[in-house]
Amino acid sequence: MSEVFRKPVVSLQGRILTVRAEVVNRTTSAWRKAEGWAAGYHLFDEPTSTLVVDGERTPLDLKPGESCALEISIETPPEPGEYCIYVSAMQEHVAWWYERGWPFVLIDVVVDDDGAATLGRARLADMRSVRLRRTSRSLGRALTLPFSATWNNRSLIRTLVRRDVKSRYTGSFGGTFWAVLNPLMLMLTYFFVFGVVMNTKFDNDPSRTGFALYFLAGMLPWLAFSEAIGRAPFVLLEHRNFIKKLVFPVETLPINLVVSGLVTEFFGLLLFILALVLLRGKVSAAVLYLPLALIPQVLLTAGLAWFLSALAVFLRDLGQVIGYLLTVLMFLTPIFYPESKVPAVVAGVLKFNPIYVLVRAYRATLLEGQAPDFSSLAALTLVSLLVLIAGHAWFYKLRKSFPDLI
Repeated sequence: MSEVFRKPVVSLQGRILTVRAEVVNRTTSAWRKAEGWAAGYHLFDEPTSTLVVDGERTPLDLKPGESCALEISIETPPEPGEYCIYVSAMQEHVAWWYERGWPFVLIDVVVDDDGAATLGRARLADMRSVRLRRTSRSLGRALTLPFSATWNNRSLIRTLVRRDVKSRYTGSFGGTFWAVLNPLMLMLTYFFVFGVVMNTKFDNDPSRTGFALYFLAGMLPWLAFSEAIGRAPFVLLEHRNFIKKLVFPVETLPINLVVSGLVTEFFGLLLFILALVLLRGKVSAAVLYLPLALIPQVLLTAGLAWFLSALAVFLRDLGQVIGYLLTVLMFLTPIFYPESKVPAVVAGVLKFNPIYVLVRAYRATLLEGQAPDFSSLAALTLVSLLVLIAGHAWFYKLRKSFPDLI
């Protein structure tokens, strides 16, 4: 189908768009207004491709080869957002012809928080070019939105994390000191069971202090990961008032859990370094490699937290299931026992356990004075990045349904 519209000109005055163009009947049959032929517009929410306005029609009455001048006025929405407008030929009760591949006028409009509209690009297009643009923009958003949303809301995240940490211990005698006592008591409990009662030894250092250090190094990434993932299925339900009553960047709530988990790990790391200095008298310079392990750890945790928090809105039992799964994962990871005790048939599968890769990296940098296995960390970072993008895309896709379900 050749062009239907010629020389489209679009202007904006306040909130009113005016579209002027020449309409040409390039078909072999007449367009008669009595048969429902008209030119009209559809206004879409660009990020979600949701139809917002089914606009008024201007009747068309053209014989094959004839043309006429068209002028359409379009009021932009008062709500802030990105919008696109399709000005197209249509036939009532038959079709909007842009859906059948006919060319149409495509207009981009942005409305700011004050309701002021800004005219973007206006051009002739067809649905093939629109689908291509949507695909490229979706890919671009998928790659950048998880990071930009987190960065743009960093002040809010910092405030919520501070409030979350303080609220856990408000009114208690120890106050925020429990942020240190909790990981310390947890580690001492596991040390007593596995190091004293079961007398477990690590090959690299068979002494009891060696077990304590290897065990504690393995617990550090687990503390942050398990805290965030264990709380993720409940976070949206806990903050239902934010979701129902406020214009709130709900995607920051799972990130708050990730940062809170890192705070817990930070206190655990301080305790570990203190123990390392007391028992070995020094800390290796290889500890500078530790951020290389933190990067995939944070990416993986954030992606899973986004995914699980959104899924839990639909599956309320997920919170109970995830606690069991975390326990299974902890005991499948060589945190309390050396790798040499893993059966040979399981050892090949162990390398696909992301927490195992992190545990090895922590032990290498903190205890063995070595750089971590860069190839394993690189593979984990790539997988974690994909999990982050997929988890955020899942959350972003479902978030509009949260107020109705929570």
